[in-house]
Amino acid sequence: MQLSDKHEGTTTKAFAGLRVLDFSTTIAGPHCARMLADMGAEVIKIETDGGETMRTRPPLRKGCSTVFGQLNVGKKSVVLDLKSEDGKEAVRRLAVTADILVENFRPGVMHRLRLDYDRMRAVNPKLIYCSISGYGQSGPSAELPAYAPVIHAASGYDMAHLAYQPGRSRPDYCGIYHADVVTGTYGFGAIASALYQRTVTGLGQHIDVSMLESMLTLTLIELQNSQFTVKPPPRPMFGPTETASGYVMITVASEKTFKGLMGVIGRPEWISDPRFSTYAARRDNWADLMDGVEAWSRQFSTEACLAALGAAGVPASAYRSVSEALADPQIAHRQALSSVEDEGGSFQVLNLPFRMSGADTAPARTMAVLGEHTDRLRAEIGLTEGAPIPSGKTAVQS
Repeated sequence: MQLSDKHEGTTTKAFAGLRVLDFSTTIAGPHCARMLADMGAEVIKIETDGGETMRTRPPLRKGCSTVFGQLNVGKKSVVLDLKSEDGKEAVRRLAVTADILVENFRPGVMHRLRLDYDRMRAVNPKLIYCSISGYGQSGPSAELPAYAPVIHAASGYDMAHLAYQPGRSRPDYCGIYHADVVTGTYGFGAIASALYQRTVTGLGQHIDVSMLESMLTLTLIELQNSQFTVKPPPRPMFGPTETASGYVMITVASEKTFKGLMGVIGRPEWISDPRFSTYAARRDNWADLMDGVEAWSRQFSTEACLAALGAAGVPASAYRSVSEALADPQIAHRQALSSVEDEGGSFQVLNLPFRMSGADTAPARTMAVLGEHTDRLRAEIGLTEGAPIPSGKTAVQS
């Protein structure tokens, strides 16, 4: 039974009714706020009149970036000058109406703008204020500039990955921004937790998400190995296995899959061989084991190897491109992609990777134009275009 069968026809959005002020740029913060938008929150993206940097990133069609769209679909667009008193006042008034604020400026920027957590809390004690930064909001590294590739290097991730590349001494280039995605996802989880806590306390709180610490969570085994002496296997335990037409990834993670693999390659006697009969023995003799596996796999095409491995219940996959992965019938079955329209045309975005039986998690279908909602929201908070800032007390004293 599919989850959708449990509540057929549901259109509920889990975060419907929540308002989010999104000051974030590039990837980590926008990814976090996009998840909130998919869950039904009204996300107001606040930009300068030139738009944020990701609007210029390819692929571009008629000047519209699909990468920007992937990160920001479903958000309203408001243009404000945060250095002006008018822009600051607009933020203060919006903060009174908001549930969540997301920002990923370098620590200290929001304080200098007089839009920091303490000032925002003064106008709205229920506000959940999420700050995402490279190293956290305090400490000796807090004010260092940081982007995902820098955090990959600083966290040890790149060197840990290098340790699985025999014969290599130069760290790999990595253009896939793991740190941004994982940090944005942790921010989303922390915000959801704070929302629940607010139902008990009635109060918001400040969330401080560190990209460095988020990235370290990906080095789970390596973090433990760094504390103790662990002899590495003679060959990395999970890596490409050569076939007659390419490579496959084979994962032997249990006694059952080991026995299944030995049956596939025609070596049932290795199940009781002292070199391989226990996990510890296999680890010490991994190179010999995989040499035997490759002696089998090199005789067959990738497709034939996968068919035999699948029939025996051995986890395995071909090495695929992203395009090939997206063409997998499983992706279509899960409806993992949605079509989005912007001024440049249509493109596909990835949906949230989870489904809920009682909530709709699909993204919006259209992209907002830069500044599209500025006038309407200014009118809502009593700042019509060109109107002067009221003298005397503002929403919060600076």
